[in-house]
Amino acid sequence: MTGPVTRTAIVRLSGERCGVLEELSGGATRFRYDAEWLDARDARPVSLTMPLQPEPYEARSLLPFFSNLLPEGWLLDVSLARLKVARDDAFGLLLATCRDCMGEVEIEPVETAS
Repeated sequence: MTGPVTRTAIVRLSGERCGVLEELSGGATRFRYDAEWLDARDARPVSLTMPLQPEPYEARSLLPFFSNLLPEGWLLDVSLARLKVARDDAFGLLLATCRDCMGEVEIEPVETAS
């Protein structure tokens, strides 16, 4: 999948940067582990469904692992209303809610100059 990157986030595992998640035009996403992370002796994957590899993981929408970090049910409704994120903006919701997720994965938005 190709196309211009519309939004970017740093992915951290236990506070250590491990990769970059990008939203591409049309809502596709791409995650790539950092080369430094792959070279680290104690590197481990963010998910068993995304083993360590230099090639990026891509999907036509939000990659399933990251989608599973999002709130659901009534908490989704509350989050959307409070954060003023559109229901169809999964990447935006991820950026708004997963800077301090449950567990050890953190998603940090990269601010871009406009």
